[in-house]
Amino acid sequence: QVQLVESGGGLVQAGGSLRLSCTASGRTFNTYYMAWVRQAPGKERERVASINWSGYTTYYADNVKGRFTISRDNAKNTVYLQMNSLKPEDTALYYCATERTVAGSAVWDYWGQGTQVTVSS
Repeated sequence: QVQLVESGGGLVQAGGSLRLSCTASGRTFNTYYMAWVRQAPGKERERVASINWSGYTTYYADNVKGRFTISRDNAKNTVYLQMNSLKPEDTALYYCATERTVAGSAVWDYWGQGTQVTVSS
């Protein structure tokens, strides 16, 4: 079992930056792929970014490429999401989750409680 705790959300003006952190409990953090997933009111859940266990392989949704950067520090059991050039449409509840692939699709097993990101125009 993995417990995940996110932090770093808040209110920011368009064009600003935030860094989200997600710290995991347990000794097996470095064996998990990790992801950031967001959900805005009335919208479907969206996979924003993910990173493999070593940190060398990453994935980004097209609408955040070039603006967001996912990284991890296995010594600290922490995954980060650096968000730059934020837009109002980035407003959502952001979750970190453990990720695995099943039949070519991402599956998230363990979730944090979420951290709210609000971008004002």
